[in-house]
Amino acid sequence: MHRQDKEQVVTELVERLRSTESLLVADYRGLTNAQLGELRAKLRSSGAQLKIVKNTLTRRAAAEAGAESLLALLEGPTAIAFVEADGDPVGVAKALADTAKDTKVLALRGGLLSGRSIGSAEIEELAKLPAPEIVKSQLVGAIVAPLTQLVGLLAAPLRDLVGLLDARIDQLGDGGASAAAESPNEEPSSADVPEETDEN
Repeated sequence: MHRQDKEQVVTELVERLRSTESLLVADYRGLTNAQLGELRAKLRSSGAQLKIVKNTLTRRAAAEAGAESLLALLEGPTAIAFVEADGDPVGVAKALADTAKDTKVLALRGGLLSGRSIGSAEIEELAKLPAPEIVKSQLVGAIVAPLTQLVGLLAAPLRDLVGLLDARIDQLGDGGASAAAESPNEEPSSADVPEETDEN
C-alpha cells in the first residue's frame, strides 16, 4: 500500500472513530470469505459496517482520534464493526456472538458502547438482550397495564351505582304495579263508606 493510500485510510478511520459512539472489535482469523460476507450482511441489516483494518494504521487513527481505549484491542487480525448512529448495537452484538458460536473461529475482543469501553463478556451479555421491538412492546405493556387497571377501578363504582339504580327502579316498579293490581279487588272498609244521613 502506498503512503498516500495509507494516509487516506488513517484519515477515514479517524473520521469514523470520532463520529461513532459504538463499535465492536473481533479477531476474524480463520473465517472464510463466504463467512465474512455472511457476517457483513448480518451487520448491515443491524446498521453496522464491518471493516478489516491493519493494526498499525488503526493505532495511528485511534491515537489521533483520542480513542486510546481501542489500542489494547488491536492485537492480531482485527475486524471492527462500526455501528451507525441509527444502528442497533444489540443486533450487531448478536450477529458477532452468533458467528463466534457457529464458526468457533471468530473471537470477540471488546469495543465501545455509547463511548464506554466494554469487554468480550459484555458483548455476549449485550447479545442476550431482547430486540428493541420486543423491549418497546414490553414498555408499552408496562405503561398500558396500570392505565387499564385505573380505568377499571374508576368504572367499577359507576357500574355498581348503575346496578343499584336499576335494582331500585325494578323494585319500585314491581311494588307500584302490585299495589295497583291489588286495589280494584279490595272491598272498601266501613271507614271508607260514607254514612247515610236523613235529611227529612
